[in-house]
Amino acid sequence: MSCRLLWRTCKRALPKHDRIRTSYSAGSRRLYSEGETTAVPRVIFSGIQPTGIPHLGNYLGAIRNWVKLQNTAAPGDTVIYCIVGYHAITLPQDPVHLETERLNMLASLLACGINPKLSLLYNQDQVPEHTELAWILNCITPVGWLSRMTTWKSKLAVARNAGSEDEIDESMLNLGLFAYPVLQAADIMIHKSTHVPVGDDQTQHLELAQDIARAFNHKYGDDLFPMPQQLSTSAKRVLSLRDPAQKMSKSAPSDKSRILITDDPAAITAKIRGAVTDSITEITYDPEGRPGVGNLISVLAACTSEEPTLDLDAIGRSYQGRRIQDLKQDVADAVIAKIDPIRKEYERIRAEPSWLRDVSEAGTVLARERASRTMLEVKRTVGLARM
Repeated sequence: MSCRLLWRTCKRALPKHDRIRTSYSAGSRRLYSEGETTAVPRVIFSGIQPTGIPHLGNYLGAIRNWVKLQNTAAPGDTVIYCIVGYHAITLPQDPVHLETERLNMLASLLACGINPKLSLLYNQDQVPEHTELAWILNCITPVGWLSRMTTWKSKLAVARNAGSEDEIDESMLNLGLFAYPVLQAADIMIHKSTHVPVGDDQTQHLELAQDIARAFNHKYGDDLFPMPQQLSTSAKRVLSLRDPAQKMSKSAPSDKSRILITDDPAAITAKIRGAVTDSITEITYDPEGRPGVGNLISVLAACTSEEPTLDLDAIGRSYQGRRIQDLKQDVADAVIAKIDPIRKEYERIRAEPSWLRDVSEAGTVLARERASRTMLEVKRTVGLARM
């Protein structure tokens, strides 16, 4: 399918983008005042870095919820997901590898169920309005606000395989990594997003985006930007299989610490069997005292049910008299049942790189339409374009 034809198809499939456009131009002050509870169309936005194939924690903690939000969005809502390449380069990247990873992530999201006919899906780095807005926001964001952001230390610690964040100091910090929360705010604000599905570890950055939106509106006496609200979801925190004191991570040294959505059943089984637990034979759910076993029970629950209030203690008690190997086998079976269809779909999609690029380009067209309208309003507001 050509890019132009795909663009037309997506355009026909996404009439809600046009409807939300009208709601912005007619009464954004009334509809999006801070604390407003009137039911109006939402703009749901989130992004993910193209730094490796998503793992089980990414899927259960974020992507699965993205798919659910997409599939249950109310009429008139707009759902937007992007691959944030500009954030990836805040740490060193190999250019050839990064190009491949961008395609891998796009294929991964599609394989997991993100549908470009229901969601606006695109590569952030192909929409220059993101960085254009980020510069304007940089000019109103106090350095003190950024100094309170702590994520850069953890990012550098992981990138340098440091033993702790105490080994990291500001001499290792580049401006892009320091200021990337402003770009994150621009990512959200360029689409006038009203809701952002993020985990608790990103609450601080979302609060900064709220502060920046509030500061812009106050400085220019206009309610141009809504206050983006955190959209709470039943995110599952999945721990490393080799070090249950840490979250599952794409950057951890051991590939046995994580399950990728591209792992085949044999690899998944081997990784689960090798998961670190403890020497206690009885199976109980005690996430603080027995994080390894608790993690396995949590993964089993997440892969067999999407019910957020599932009784994990009861699952642990159901294994009374059974061995840890039995639990591991059940976890492996559950993960395989959840991941293997995604793996197969990923392989099918990834074998069509020209179609993937068409999807990306079609999303870019739609994203730029939205972003350029916002930037024209911003430039007029700050005096960089005619009223």
